[in-house]
Amino acid sequence: MLRDALALTEQGAKSLRRGAAVCALANVVLMLPVGVFYLVTGEFLAHLEDPATPLPLLAPYLVLIVAVLAVVFATQYWQYHATYSVVYQESARKRIGLAERLRVLPLSFFGKRDLADLTSVVMKDTADQERLFSHTMPQLFGTGASTAIVAVMLLAFDWRLALASLWPVPVAVIVLLATTRLQTAATRKKNAAALVLADGIQEYLESNREVRALNRTDDFLARLNGNVDAFERAKLASELTTGTAVSSTQTLLRLGTVTTILAGTALVAAGQCDLLVFFCFMLVVTRLYDPINLILQSTAELIDMRESLARMRAIEQEPAQVGSVDFAPQGHDIVFDGVSFSYENGEPVLTDVSFTAREGEVTALVGPSGSGKSTAAKLAARFWNVNAGHITVGGVDVAGVDPETLLTDYTEVFQDVVLFNGTVMENIRLGRRAATDEEVLAAARAANCDEFVRKMAQGYDTPIGENGALLSGGERQRISIARAILKDAPIVLLDEATASLDVESESLVQEALSRLLVGKTVLVIAHRMRTVLGADHIVVLADGRVAEEGAPAELLAASGLFARMVSLQGAAADWKL
Repeated sequence: MLRDALALTEQGAKSLRRGAAVCALANVVLMLPVGVFYLVTGEFLAHLEDPATPLPLLAPYLVLIVAVLAVVFATQYWQYHATYSVVYQESARKRIGLAERLRVLPLSFFGKRDLADLTSVVMKDTADQERLFSHTMPQLFGTGASTAIVAVMLLAFDWRLALASLWPVPVAVIVLLATTRLQTAATRKKNAAALVLADGIQEYLESNREVRALNRTDDFLARLNGNVDAFERAKLASELTTGTAVSSTQTLLRLGTVTTILAGTALVAAGQCDLLVFFCFMLVVTRLYDPINLILQSTAELIDMRESLARMRAIEQEPAQVGSVDFAPQGHDIVFDGVSFSYENGEPVLTDVSFTAREGEVTALVGPSGSGKSTAAKLAARFWNVNAGHITVGGVDVAGVDPETLLTDYTEVFQDVVLFNGTVMENIRLGRRAATDEEVLAAARAANCDEFVRKMAQGYDTPIGENGALLSGGERQRISIARAILKDAPIVLLDEATASLDVESESLVQEALSRLLVGKTVLVIAHRMRTVLGADHIVVLADGRVAEEGAPAELLAASGLFARMVSLQGAAADWKL
């Protein structure tokens, strides 16, 4: 229950329990100096009242004081290690655990959550949990336990003074918990405003070029400033709500000191309490309220953190896309058998789609925009699970195969290339991490990369910037193909890899692709008809259904949708300025 409530790992929950116990011990040990003071002062007062009583020997008390200080130091050091040192290990486990969970979630999950939201969970929420785990929860549980122990001791010592000093504690806790709904509502508004601000900043950074080109920088920045102001207002409202609740309860606690003084004075005056007992009692009470203040602050912080913890738990509880790690297909024919699929909104994208992409052949998916071509290709690689029907590779249903195991047999070359902020060599080697430098260079030459890479200042060790920002579109695409050649998977998915390239770059990329596709099962998503006239088999999709399929010559002769699309693109090619 503790692990689930605070979104901790099993080891983190164990560390929290140990840390709480150590905190309780350390807080109780802090009361020992008061006991030593009581003993020493009591003996001196006894000597003053009766001079015949010998003065106490100082040496034993000095030894006792040193021993108490040593115990206090040891327990404080132990507390620091148990609450702070271990928290960074838990924080690392939590971040790695979230990353591992995201790795096995289906792509449908990422369609429901935007990037800024997920980034906030992995970075901000885990940092908040780190603070909660190190500064708040061990002290909350530990201080609660030690306070209960001290309260029992006070009640046993003098129940009248104990009641006079402890009555504000339950009242303060009740007041704080009564404001939970207000604090939660303010926290939700703050988190929502923070997400809107993060989205706005990310959007501005990603679209800065377009914003400037449209001369809308002032409008965009004005909207961004509005998001900043909204977040600031929500943040202040949240802090004010929580601060007011905590300050009110802390003020209430101070009344306990007043009632203790009044009750103690009355008892001493009536001769029902010794002055030294009352004085020591006051010392204990003043030390007792500081831990209680910490409990109240920790409770308020836990209320504020509930939203962040819930967001982390939501990711951890999201169903993972799992399957068998044993994948031994008989060949690599991809067969769609009555496949239907729709996204979260329920709108059907594919309906009863059946076709076969054979090994050693190029199968092209063509059709109007929105006909389901890209969806079909992604379903073939189990980026999503189908709603009905089956997709098999070599006779094995992909729905039963672990996605990472399945994707070892796939290579994707898409129009939108994704590169990383590293060197050329590092980006190509992502195709096969264990590849030697000679194998990487061979793949680069096969993809026509060698010529432009050799002209770079550091050759294959040249950093290419974020997402290959220092390269042209054709160069980026050729590095992507080199990565695919290095992987050498038996199935290749292509999504119009040459559509946005100039003539020279297109020619070089096509030449590189011809080396990549030899003997593979190739599924091409095509938008330009001339690209697929050399395909072995064409599947024409329309409104999510197979409208027609066959060899290019057969479809042209049938004068159907494919022939019409070829004719329309031919007419468009004759257009002039």
